[in-house]
Amino acid sequence: MGQGRYSDNWKQIATALKAASNWRCTKCGRACLRPGEKPTELTFSERKAYTLQVHHWNRDPSDNRVENLVCLCSGCHLSYHRFGRGNVSPGQLSLFEEQKVG
Repeated sequence: MGQGRYSDNWKQIATALKAASNWRCTKCGRACLRPGEKPTELTFSERKAYTLQVHHWNRDPSDNRVENLVCLCSGCHLSYHRFGRGNVSPGQLSLFEEQKVG
């Protein structure tokens, strides 16, 4: 296992799921950046807002069953954790607040 409890092939699993979702958030439908895309017109914070992440519904990073995984943009992912459904660092919360204001 790599990255704590994440499987060694986590990056491949996550990339395959993101590609299968057409790089869109399952919750809000936001089109997110694909690997290597770094539009110069977007600020660093804006690029972070368009980052697609894979969330484990049961918060167990070792459980990679398809039914336990969902693609979420960073805002939806942080929102899910922010409302008491998981642990988020204060830095992540400040990023989320910056996205909401902008």
